[in-house]
Amino acid sequence: MKVDKVMNLKGLPCPMPIVKISKGIKEVQIGQIIEASTTDPGALSDFPAWARSSGNEIVKTEQESDGTKFYIKRIV
Repeated sequence: MKVDKVMNLKGLPCPMPIVKISKGIKEVQIGQIIEASTTDPGALSDFPAWARSSGNEIVKTEQESDGTKFYIKRIV
């Protein structure tokens, strides 16, 4: 999978990871992918909810020892 933008959101409390990814998705072209790493435990529910409401797609989620990594494709 080709990643077009990497965002390190580790250490940011809710709702900052969602705020940052909402801004970050606007910085890539439609069809491009952002890799976002976060340590916020709420991200497991917040990121999918944000993706559904914003019309974008989480193509892959990886659990890591120090958090979660999301691969998000800009659809709209």
